[in-house]
Amino acid sequence: MANLLTAVRLLLVIPVALAIANAHLMMSWLLLALILIAIASDYFDGKLARALHTASARGMLFDHGTDFVFVTTALFALSTIDLAPPLLPLLIAVAFSQYVLDSYFLFKQKQLRMSFLGRWNGILYFVPIVFLATSRLPLLEDRQDLLNTAIIYFNYILVVSTLASIFDRAIAPLRASEN
Repeated sequence: MANLLTAVRLLLVIPVALAIANAHLMMSWLLLALILIAIASDYFDGKLARALHTASARGMLFDHGTDFVFVTTALFALSTIDLAPPLLPLLIAVAFSQYVLDSYFLFKQKQLRMSFLGRWNGILYFVPIVFLATSRLPLLEDRQDLLNTAIIYFNYILVVSTLASIFDRAIAPLRASEN
């Protein structure tokens, strides 16, 4: 059941990304609703899996992999309309690859091993996506330039925090060997 919620989020990847890249493709309230459904599915899938005692390493990988695909694709779409640096989705791909490889191969874990900064980045990657959808609402049309500027600056902050996360994960084995 929890994996079904995750699958819903995965199915939203393409329509959300296309609607971000082309403002005329979907009504703004619908785009915002789809993004909020994706966020809700992300919030509840793990809770549901734990409540039903169906949580597993594979389910966690499916959940986090779906988050990665969703935010990376949406942020790439933002970059096509000059609201995110193209470097951001590339850095997220590096950080996610590092997360998976470190967890399974370096630390020989049976499930993903989260870092504090990586966890917060994973949450914060949704913020510019929500801001974009919100900025397109008719109620905020006169503030769209201001919100777009905020989105751009926030995405540059995400570039810095993603680089910090990559660096932190890269030196984690050194810290572990010292302990």
